[in-house]
Amino acid sequence: MKQQLLIVDAYNMIGNWPELNRLKQANRLPDARDELLNVLTEYKKITGLNISVIFDAMYVPGNSKSYRQADLEIVWTSKDQTADSYIEKYAAEKQSRVLQVTVATSDQAEQWVIFSEGALRIPALELRKRVHQALKEVRHTALRSQDRGSVRKSPWDDRQLSALEQYRRQLEADHDKRRH
Repeated sequence: MKQQLLIVDAYNMIGNWPELNRLKQANRLPDARDELLNVLTEYKKITGLNISVIFDAMYVPGNSKSYRQADLEIVWTSKDQTADSYIEKYAAEKQSRVLQVTVATSDQAEQWVIFSEGALRIPALELRKRVHQALKEVRHTALRSQDRGSVRKSPWDDRQLSALEQYRRQLEADHDKRRH
């Protein structure tokens, strides 16, 4: 089975995910970036995917830099390079027989270039849906395990629980007899 690499066009996600776009519109772009990275970090923990998040210098001019944060690869392009051009080149370099690249973007032109290089594409809202579904499933599984754990931690074994149930029924029957 091929290894998987998810390349995320960060500002495209911020512009298309309603909760992140609200932060951006409220002049809280750094908060939107942080939230995106937090959510993608959780998604990586759940899925095990290799994830690269690409920001272009449109909002934060400076020198190109790349670093790891919470096991995500974070890339900031240089001021004269768009995230789209970086992603297109990066996806073409990484796509191989042993590595399947998927690019998350809703930019139609970028999607066609990516697809022509053999990479897969996923629209921003579809990635959001997958991320939220994965997080929901983990929470559901955790709650179910917690519920089972609390039952297992009961100080009573099945024989004792059965005896207590019989005793409860006997008390109810005796109570009903006294009322009549």
